[in-house]
Amino acid sequence: MKEDALKITLEKIGAKLTELRKEKGYSSHEDFAYDYDIPRVQYWRIEKGKTNVTIKSLCRLLSIHKLTIEDFFCSLPREKK
Repeated sequence: MKEDALKITLEKIGAKLTELRKEKGYSSHEDFAYDYDIPRVQYWRIEKGKTNVTIKSLCRLLSIHKLTIEDFFCSLPREKK
C-alpha cells in the first residue's frame, strides 16, 4: 500500500470515529476517551489519522459504538477512481 493511500485510509477511519463519537453526544475527544478509559492522546491521534490503529484498538472502539468491523468499513466513503 502506498504511503498516500495509507494516510488517506487512516484519515477516513479517524473521521468516521469522530462522527460516531459526536453521534454519541460527545463534543470532546477527551471526555469520550476519559469515559471509556482510553488514553486521551492515543485516541486523539487515531481520530486525526496520525497513528496506525491496530485491529485490537479499532475493535474495542467499535464495540463502544456497537458496530462490527464489517459494518464500520462498509460505512466509510468509497475512493473515487
